Amino acid sequence: MTILLALLLLITWVALGLVVSKLVEQRRAMRELHQAISTRQPMTTAELRGGAGEEWEPLGRATDALLIELNSLKQQRTSQLAQLEATLGSLQEAVLIVDENNTIILANKSLQGIFPETKEIVGRRLERVLQHAEFLRYVDEVRRAKAEPRRELEFGAGPTTRWVEVTGTTIPPLNAQNGRSAIFVLHDITRQKQLERVRKDFVANVSHELRTPLSVIKGYIETLVEGHEDMPLGDRGKFLRIVERHTERLNSLLEDLLTLSRLESVNPGLRREAISVNGLLTNIMEDYRGRPAARAHNFVGQFDEAMPPLWLDPFRMTQVFENLLDNALKYTQPGTRLTLCSRWQEAEGEVEVTVADNGPGIPAEDLPHLFERFYRVDKGRSRETGGTGLGLSIVKHIVQLHGGRIAVASTLGEGTVFTLRLPVRDPALKK
Repeated sequence: MTILLALLLLITWVALGLVVSKLVEQRRAMRELHQAISTRQPMTTAELRGGAGEEWEPLGRATDALLIELNSLKQQRTSQLAQLEATLGSLQEAVLIVDENNTIILANKSLQGIFPETKEIVGRRLERVLQHAEFLRYVDEVRRAKAEPRRELEFGAGPTTRWVEVTGTTIPPLNAQNGRSAIFVLHDITRQKQLERVRKDFVANVSHELRTPLSVIKGYIETLVEGHEDMPLGDRGKFLRIVERHTERLNSLLEDLLTLSRLESVNPGLRREAISVNGLLTNIMEDYRGRPAARAHNFVGQFDEAMPPLWLDPFRMTQVFENLLDNALKYTQPGTRLTLCSRWQEAEGEVEVTVADNGPGIPAEDLPHLFERFYRVDKGRSRETGGTGLGLSIVKHIVQLHGGRIAVASTLGEGTVFTLRLPVRDPALKK
Protein backbone atom coordinates (compact mmCIF):
# COMPACT_ATOMS: atom_id res chain seq x y z
CA MET A 1 0.00 0.00 0.00
CA THR A 2 2.79 2.33 0.93
CA ILE A 3 4.62 1.55 -2.28
CA LEU A 4 1.45 2.12 -4.30
CA LEU A 5 0.88 5.47 -2.58
CA ALA A 6 4.48 6.51 -3.18
CA LEU A 7 4.21 5.50 -6.83
CA LEU A 8 1.00 7.52 -7.18
CA LEU A 9 2.62 10.54 -5.58
CA LEU A 10 5.59 10.20 -7.90
CA ILE A 11 3.38 10.00 -10.97
CA THR A 12 1.42 13.01 -9.76
CA TRP A 13 4.62 14.93 -9.12
CA VAL A 14 6.02 14.14 -12.56
CA ALA A 15 2.74 15.07 -14.26
CA LEU A 16 2.56 18.30 -12.28
CA GLY A 17 6.15 19.08 -13.24
CA LEU A 18 5.39 18.52 -16.90
CA VAL A 19 2.34 20.75 -16.69
CA VAL A 20 4.30 23.52 -14.94
CA SER A 21 7.14 23.19 -17.44
CA LYS A 22 4.65 23.38 -20.28
CA LEU A 23 3.01 26.44 -18.75
CA VAL A 24 6.39 28.14 -18.33
CA GLU A 25 7.25 27.43 -21.96
CA GLN A 26 3.86 28.71 -23.08
CA ARG A 27 4.28 31.92 -21.06
CA ARG A 28 7.78 32.43 -22.45
CA ALA A 29 6.45 31.92 -25.97
CA MET A 30 3.66 34.41 -25.32
CA ARG A 31 6.17 36.98 -24.04
CA GLU A 32 8.36 36.50 -27.09
CA LEU A 33 5.35 36.77 -29.37
CA HIS A 34 4.20 39.92 -27.57
CA GLN A 35 7.68 41.40 -27.88
CA ALA A 36 7.78 40.61 -31.58
CA ILE A 37 4.42 42.33 -32.11
CA SER A 38 5.44 45.33 -29.99
CA THR A 39 8.72 45.82 -31.83
CA ARG A 40 7.24 44.75 -35.16
CA GLN A 41 10.14 42.36 -35.65
CA PRO A 42 8.98 38.97 -37.01
CA MET A 43 10.03 35.82 -35.13
CA THR A 44 10.89 32.62 -36.99
CA THR A 45 8.46 29.76 -36.53
CA ALA A 46 11.42 27.56 -35.63
CA GLU A 47 12.05 29.66 -32.53
CA LEU A 48 8.43 29.41 -31.46
CA ARG A 49 8.22 25.69 -32.24
CA GLY A 50 11.38 24.96 -30.31
CA GLY A 51 10.14 26.85 -27.31
CA ALA A 52 6.46 26.04 -27.12
CA GLY A 53 5.67 23.12 -29.36
CA GLU A 54 4.26 22.66 -32.83
CA GLU A 55 0.87 24.07 -31.86
CA TRP A 56 2.44 27.54 -31.93
CA GLU A 57 3.65 27.18 -35.52
CA PRO A 58 0.38 28.33 -37.25
CA LEU A 59 0.06 31.28 -34.90
CA GLY A 60 3.70 32.20 -35.41
CA ARG A 61 3.39 31.93 -39.19
CA ALA A 62 0.27 34.13 -39.19
CA THR A 63 1.91 36.67 -36.88
CA ASP A 64 5.00 36.79 -39.06
CA ALA A 65 2.90 37.40 -42.16
CA LEU A 66 0.99 40.21 -40.46
CA LEU A 67 4.19 41.87 -39.21
CA ILE A 68 5.84 41.64 -42.62
CA GLU A 69 2.77 43.16 -44.27
CA LEU A 70 2.56 45.89 -41.61
CA ASN A 71 6.23 46.80 -42.05
CA SER A 72 5.79 46.85 -45.82
CA LEU A 73 2.79 49.19 -45.53
CA LYS A 74 4.71 51.44 -43.15
CA GLN A 75 7.67 51.57 -45.51
CA GLN A 76 5.35 52.24 -48.44
CA ARG A 77 3.61 55.06 -46.54
CA THR A 78 6.96 56.58 -45.55
CA SER A 79 8.11 56.41 -49.15
CA GLN A 80 4.88 58.00 -50.38
CA LEU A 81 5.18 60.83 -47.85
CA ALA A 82 8.81 61.37 -48.83
CA GLN A 83 7.87 61.51 -52.52
CA LEU A 84 4.97 63.81 -51.77
CA GLU A 85 7.17 66.10 -49.68
CA ALA A 86 9.84 66.15 -52.39
CA THR A 87 7.23 67.02 -55.00
CA LEU A 88 5.54 69.70 -52.94
CA GLY A 89 8.83 71.08 -51.66
CA SER A 90 9.68 72.53 -55.08
CA LEU A 91 6.40 74.44 -55.32
CA GLN A 92 6.37 78.18 -54.74
CA GLU A 93 2.98 77.90 -53.07
CA ALA A 94 2.85 76.84 -49.46
CA VAL A 95 1.26 73.42 -48.88
CA LEU A 96 -0.12 72.18 -45.57
CA ILE A 97 -1.66 68.75 -44.89
CA VAL A 98 -3.40 67.91 -41.60
CA ASP A 99 -5.19 64.78 -40.39
CA GLU A 100 -8.71 64.58 -38.97
CA ASN A 101 -7.45 65.82 -35.57
CA ASN A 102 -5.69 68.84 -37.15
CA THR A 103 -2.29 67.30 -36.52
CA ILE A 104 0.15 68.49 -39.17
CA ILE A 105 1.31 65.65 -41.41
CA LEU A 106 3.24 67.64 -44.01
CA ALA A 107 4.38 71.24 -44.53
CA ASN A 108 6.68 72.30 -47.37
CA LYS A 109 9.46 74.90 -47.22
CA SER A 110 7.37 77.59 -48.91
CA LEU A 111 5.16 77.65 -45.82
CA GLN A 112 8.20 78.76 -43.80
CA GLY A 113 8.75 81.52 -46.36
CA ILE A 114 5.34 82.95 -45.51
CA PHE A 115 5.41 82.07 -41.81
CA PRO A 116 9.04 81.93 -40.58
CA GLU A 117 7.86 80.69 -37.20
CA THR A 118 6.56 77.43 -38.71
CA LYS A 119 9.79 75.41 -38.43
CA GLU A 120 9.69 71.75 -37.37
CA ILE A 121 5.91 71.75 -37.05
CA VAL A 122 5.14 68.26 -38.38
CA GLY A 123 3.39 66.31 -35.65
CA ARG A 124 2.08 69.42 -33.88
CA ARG A 125 -1.50 70.60 -33.68
CA LEU A 126 -2.48 73.26 -36.22
CA GLU A 127 -4.09 75.39 -33.50
CA ARG A 128 -0.73 75.76 -31.76
CA VAL A 129 1.17 76.70 -34.90
CA LEU A 130 -1.19 79.11 -36.71
CA GLN A 131 -3.29 80.77 -34.07
CA HIS A 132 -5.67 82.41 -36.50
CA ALA A 133 -9.40 82.07 -35.80
CA GLU A 134 -10.57 82.78 -39.36
CA PHE A 135 -8.16 80.25 -40.87
CA LEU A 136 -9.24 77.59 -38.38
CA ARG A 137 -12.87 78.29 -39.27
CA TYR A 138 -11.97 77.82 -42.93
CA VAL A 139 -10.35 74.46 -42.08
CA ASP A 140 -13.57 73.37 -40.36
CA GLU A 141 -15.67 74.53 -43.33
CA VAL A 142 -13.47 72.55 -45.72
CA ARG A 143 -14.04 69.40 -43.66
CA ARG A 144 -17.80 69.99 -43.76
CA ALA A 145 -17.67 70.74 -47.53
CA LYS A 146 -19.13 74.22 -46.91
CA ALA A 147 -16.08 76.33 -47.78
CA GLU A 148 -15.84 78.76 -50.69
CA PRO A 149 -13.31 77.84 -53.44
CA ARG A 150 -10.70 80.31 -52.15
CA ARG A 151 -10.43 82.87 -49.43
CA GLU A 152 -8.13 85.81 -48.73
CA LEU A 153 -6.85 85.94 -45.16
CA GLU A 154 -4.79 88.56 -43.34
CA PHE A 155 -2.19 87.42 -40.82
CA GLY A 156 -0.63 89.88 -38.39
CA ALA A 157 -0.96 93.64 -38.40
CA GLY A 158 1.01 96.76 -39.29
CA PRO A 159 4.30 96.40 -41.21
CA THR A 160 4.38 92.62 -40.56
CA THR A 161 0.98 92.01 -42.18
CA ARG A 162 0.90 89.02 -44.54
CA TRP A 163 -1.93 88.33 -46.95
CA VAL A 164 -2.53 84.82 -48.27
CA GLU A 165 -5.03 83.32 -50.67
CA VAL A 166 -5.90 79.86 -49.37
CA THR A 167 -7.70 76.94 -51.02
CA GLY A 168 -8.45 73.61 -49.38
CA THR A 169 -10.05 70.20 -49.88
CA THR A 170 -10.28 66.84 -48.13
CA ILE A 171 -8.19 63.83 -49.23
CA PRO A 172 -7.92 60.16 -48.18
CA PRO A 173 -6.01 59.68 -44.91
CA LEU A 174 -2.22 59.64 -45.18
CA ASN A 175 -1.73 58.02 -41.78
CA ALA A 176 -3.20 55.10 -39.85
CA GLN A 177 -6.32 57.00 -38.80
CA ASN A 178 -9.71 56.38 -40.32
CA GLY A 179 -10.82 59.99 -40.84
CA ARG A 180 -10.06 62.04 -43.94
CA SER A 181 -7.08 64.37 -44.08
CA ALA A 182 -7.22 67.90 -45.50
CA ILE A 183 -4.79 69.69 -47.80
CA PHE A 184 -4.43 73.47 -48.03
CA VAL A 185 -2.53 75.55 -50.59
CA LEU A 186 -1.56 79.04 -49.45
CA HIS A 187 -0.45 81.62 -51.99
CA ASP A 188 1.33 84.70 -50.64
CA ILE A 189 -0.38 87.78 -52.10
CA THR A 190 1.20 90.33 -49.74
CA ARG A 191 3.13 91.93 -52.58
CA GLN A 192 0.00 92.23 -54.72
CA LYS A 193 -1.89 93.82 -51.83
CA GLN A 194 0.92 96.32 -51.28
CA LEU A 195 1.04 97.19 -54.97
CA GLU A 196 -2.73 97.56 -55.02
CA ARG A 197 -2.56 99.96 -52.10
CA VAL A 198 0.27 101.91 -53.76
CA ARG A 199 -1.75 102.09 -56.97
CA LYS A 200 -4.81 103.40 -55.14
CA ASP A 201 -2.74 105.99 -53.29
CA PHE A 202 -1.02 106.98 -56.52
CA VAL A 203 -4.32 107.44 -58.36
CA ALA A 204 -5.73 109.45 -55.46
CA ASN A 205 -2.62 111.67 -55.30
CA VAL A 206 -2.51 112.21 -59.06
CA SER A 207 -6.21 113.09 -59.11
CA HIS A 208 -5.67 115.59 -56.31
CA GLU A 209 -2.60 117.14 -57.91
CA LEU A 210 -4.33 117.49 -61.30
CA ARG A 211 -7.58 118.79 -59.87
CA THR A 212 -6.01 121.89 -58.28
CA PRO A 213 -4.44 123.49 -61.38
CA LEU A 214 -7.32 122.37 -63.61
CA SER A 215 -9.85 123.96 -61.26
CA VAL A 216 -7.91 127.23 -61.24
CA ILE A 217 -7.49 127.23 -65.02
CA LYS A 218 -11.16 126.39 -65.55
CA GLY A 219 -12.30 129.17 -63.18
CA TYR A 220 -10.21 131.89 -64.79
CA ILE A 221 -11.02 130.75 -68.32
CA GLU A 222 -14.76 130.85 -67.55
CA THR A 223 -14.36 134.37 -66.16
CA LEU A 224 -12.46 135.49 -69.25
CA VAL A 225 -15.00 133.93 -71.61
CA GLU A 226 -17.99 135.49 -69.86
CA GLY A 227 -16.59 138.97 -69.15
CA HIS A 228 -13.69 139.58 -71.51
CA GLU A 229 -15.55 142.37 -73.39
CA ASP A 230 -16.04 144.53 -70.29
CA MET A 231 -12.92 143.41 -68.36
CA PRO A 232 -10.07 145.92 -67.97
CA LEU A 233 -6.90 145.02 -69.84
CA GLY A 234 -4.92 144.87 -66.59
CA ASP A 235 -7.24 142.27 -65.07
CA ARG A 236 -7.30 140.31 -68.30
CA GLY A 237 -3.51 140.15 -68.38
CA LYS A 238 -3.40 139.16 -64.70
CA PHE A 239 -5.84 136.31 -65.28
CA LEU A 240 -3.90 135.07 -68.29
CA ARG A 241 -0.64 135.05 -66.34
CA ILE A 242 -2.32 132.96 -63.59
CA VAL A 243 -3.62 130.55 -66.22
CA GLU A 244 -0.14 130.37 -67.74
CA ARG A 245 1.48 129.63 -64.36
CA HIS A 246 -0.93 126.82 -63.53
CA THR A 247 -0.61 125.44 -67.05
CA GLU A 248 3.15 125.25 -66.58
CA ARG A 249 2.64 123.50 -63.26
CA LEU A 250 0.30 121.03 -64.91
CA ASN A 251 2.82 120.45 -67.68
CA SER A 252 5.61 119.87 -65.13
CA LEU A 253 3.46 117.32 -63.31
CA LEU A 254 2.71 115.42 -66.51
CA GLU A 255 6.39 115.48 -67.53
CA ASP A 256 7.43 114.06 -64.15
CA LEU A 257 4.75 111.37 -64.37
CA LEU A 258 5.99 110.38 -67.83
CA THR A 259 9.57 110.31 -66.55
CA LEU A 260 8.59 108.00 -63.69
CA SER A 261 6.69 105.78 -66.11
CA ARG A 262 9.75 105.45 -68.35
CA LEU A 263 12.08 104.75 -65.44
CA GLU A 264 9.79 102.01 -64.11
CA SER A 265 9.28 100.33 -67.49
CA VAL A 266 11.03 97.12 -68.52
CA ASN A 267 13.39 99.14 -70.73
CA PRO A 268 14.11 102.49 -69.02
CA GLY A 269 16.26 103.55 -71.98
CA LEU A 270 19.48 104.43 -70.15
CA ARG A 271 22.27 105.51 -72.48
CA ARG A 272 25.46 104.88 -70.60
CA GLU A 273 28.88 106.18 -71.43
CA ALA A 274 32.14 106.70 -69.60
CA ILE A 275 31.95 110.14 -67.99
CA SER A 276 33.92 112.16 -65.46
CA VAL A 277 31.75 112.76 -62.42
CA ASN A 278 33.91 115.73 -61.43
CA GLY A 279 33.43 117.27 -64.89
CA LEU A 280 29.67 116.67 -64.74
CA LEU A 281 29.39 118.28 -61.30
CA THR A 282 31.54 121.24 -62.34
CA ASN A 283 29.39 121.95 -65.41
CA ILE A 284 26.17 121.74 -63.40
CA MET A 285 27.54 124.02 -60.68
CA GLU A 286 28.72 126.62 -63.20
CA ASP A 287 25.32 126.52 -64.92
CA TYR A 288 23.51 127.20 -61.63
CA ARG A 289 25.84 130.04 -60.71
CA GLY A 290 24.60 131.85 -63.78
CA ARG A 291 20.90 131.44 -62.98
CA PRO A 292 19.10 134.46 -61.47
CA ALA A 293 17.42 132.36 -58.76
CA ALA A 294 20.79 130.97 -57.60
CA ARG A 295 23.06 134.03 -57.75
CA ALA A 296 22.51 134.84 -54.07
CA HIS A 297 23.67 131.35 -53.01
CA ASN A 298 27.28 130.29 -52.50
CA PHE A 299 28.36 127.22 -54.51
CA VAL A 300 31.37 125.23 -53.30
CA GLY A 301 32.95 122.28 -55.14
CA GLN A 302 35.17 119.73 -53.39
CA PHE A 303 36.24 117.08 -55.87
CA ASP A 304 38.54 114.07 -55.44
CA GLU A 305 41.13 114.20 -58.23
CA ALA A 306 41.62 110.42 -58.05
CA MET A 307 38.07 109.79 -59.27
CA PRO A 308 37.82 107.10 -61.98
CA PRO A 309 35.37 107.51 -64.87
CA LEU A 310 31.91 106.05 -64.31
CA TRP A 311 29.68 104.24 -66.80
CA LEU A 312 26.55 106.39 -66.45
CA ASP A 313 23.77 108.05 -68.40
CA PRO A 314 24.84 111.74 -68.32
CA PHE A 315 21.34 113.06 -69.05
CA ARG A 316 19.71 111.08 -66.23
CA MET A 317 22.48 111.86 -63.74
CA THR A 318 22.18 115.55 -64.63
CA GLN A 319 18.50 115.24 -63.73
CA VAL A 320 19.51 113.80 -60.35
CA PHE A 321 21.81 116.65 -59.36
CA GLU A 322 19.55 119.36 -60.79
CA ASN A 323 16.61 118.01 -58.78
CA LEU A 324 18.70 118.05 -55.61
CA LEU A 325 19.97 121.57 -56.27
CA ASP A 326 16.49 122.83 -57.19
CA ASN A 327 15.16 121.55 -53.87
CA ALA A 328 18.02 123.22 -52.02
CA LEU A 329 17.29 126.56 -53.75
CA LYS A 330 13.55 126.32 -53.00
CA TYR A 331 13.88 125.64 -49.30
CA THR A 332 16.92 127.73 -48.30
CA GLN A 333 17.42 131.46 -47.87
CA PRO A 334 19.72 133.64 -50.04
CA GLY A 335 23.31 133.41 -48.89
CA THR A 336 23.07 129.66 -48.12
CA ARG A 337 26.15 127.59 -48.94
CA LEU A 338 25.57 124.68 -51.36
CA THR A 339 28.41 122.14 -51.45
CA LEU A 340 28.98 119.46 -54.08
CA CYS A 341 31.58 116.92 -53.01
CA SER A 342 32.95 113.75 -54.64
CA ARG A 343 35.07 111.02 -53.04
CA TRP A 344 36.59 107.86 -54.50
CA GLN A 345 35.98 104.95 -52.11
CA GLU A 346 38.49 102.51 -53.58
CA ALA A 347 38.04 99.84 -50.90
CA GLU A 348 34.30 99.65 -51.59
CA GLY A 349 34.70 100.06 -55.35
CA GLU A 350 32.26 102.95 -55.46
CA VAL A 351 32.08 106.74 -55.74
CA GLU A 352 30.41 108.87 -53.08
CA VAL A 353 28.82 112.17 -54.10
CA THR A 354 27.20 114.52 -51.60
CA VAL A 355 24.95 117.54 -52.14
CA ALA A 356 24.83 119.54 -48.90
CA ASP A 357 23.46 122.85 -47.67
CA ASN A 358 23.56 124.74 -44.39
CA GLY A 359 19.89 125.72 -44.59
CA PRO A 360 17.03 125.22 -42.11
CA GLY A 361 17.10 121.42 -42.32
CA ILE A 362 14.29 118.86 -42.48
CA PRO A 363 12.27 117.55 -39.49
CA ALA A 364 13.27 114.03 -38.43
CA GLU A 365 9.73 112.68 -38.86
CA ASP A 366 9.77 113.65 -42.56
CA LEU A 367 13.09 112.00 -43.47
CA PRO A 368 11.77 108.39 -43.87
CA HIS A 369 9.12 109.59 -46.35
CA LEU A 370 11.21 112.01 -48.34
CA PHE A 371 11.58 109.78 -51.45
CA GLU A 372 7.89 108.82 -51.59
CA ARG A 373 5.78 110.08 -54.47
CA PHE A 374 3.93 113.34 -53.85
CA TYR A 375 5.39 113.67 -50.36
CA ARG A 376 6.13 117.26 -49.40
CA VAL A 377 7.74 118.61 -46.25
CA ASP A 378 6.23 122.09 -46.72
CA LYS A 379 3.16 121.35 -48.84
CA GLY A 380 1.93 124.89 -49.31
CA ARG A 381 5.31 126.35 -50.18
CA SER A 382 6.17 123.46 -52.50
CA ARG A 383 3.08 124.11 -54.61
CA GLU A 384 3.77 127.85 -54.68
CA THR A 385 7.26 127.22 -56.06
CA GLY A 386 5.95 124.82 -58.71
CA GLY A 387 7.01 121.55 -57.07
CA THR A 388 5.23 118.38 -58.16
CA GLY A 389 6.28 116.17 -55.22
CA LEU A 390 7.88 113.67 -57.63
CA GLY A 391 11.42 115.04 -57.93
CA LEU A 392 13.06 112.97 -55.18
CA SER A 393 11.19 109.85 -56.26
CA ILE A 394 12.67 110.33 -59.75
CA VAL A 395 16.12 110.85 -58.20
CA LYS A 396 15.87 107.57 -56.25
CA HIS A 397 14.76 105.63 -59.34
CA ILE A 398 17.62 106.93 -61.48
CA VAL A 399 20.23 106.18 -58.81
CA GLN A 400 18.90 102.66 -58.34
CA LEU A 401 18.88 102.02 -62.09
CA HIS A 402 22.62 102.78 -62.04
CA GLY A 403 23.10 100.19 -59.29
CA GLY A 404 23.58 102.84 -56.61
CA ARG A 405 21.77 104.04 -53.53
CA ILE A 406 20.87 107.38 -51.99
CA ALA A 407 20.35 108.52 -48.41
CA VAL A 408 19.53 111.76 -46.65
CA ALA A 409 20.57 113.17 -43.28
CA SER A 410 19.43 116.45 -41.79
CA THR A 411 19.50 118.45 -38.57
CA LEU A 412 17.11 121.30 -37.96
CA GLY A 413 18.93 124.62 -38.09
CA GLU A 414 22.14 123.06 -39.45
CA GLY A 415 21.32 121.84 -42.94
CA THR A 416 20.71 118.77 -45.10
CA VAL A 417 23.04 116.29 -46.83
CA PHE A 418 22.06 113.97 -49.68
CA THR A 419 24.60 111.16 -50.19
CA LEU A 420 24.80 109.13 -53.40
CA ARG A 421 26.91 105.98 -53.73
CA LEU A 422 27.53 104.80 -57.29
CA PRO A 423 29.43 101.59 -58.13
CA VAL A 424 32.42 101.56 -60.47
CA ARG A 425 31.98 98.69 -62.93
CA ASP A 426 33.59 97.37 -66.07
CA PRO A 427 32.12 99.34 -69.00
CA ALA A 428 32.16 96.15 -71.12
CA LEU A 429 29.49 94.70 -68.87
CA LYS A 430 27.17 97.62 -69.58
CA LYS A 431 27.14 97.55 -73.34
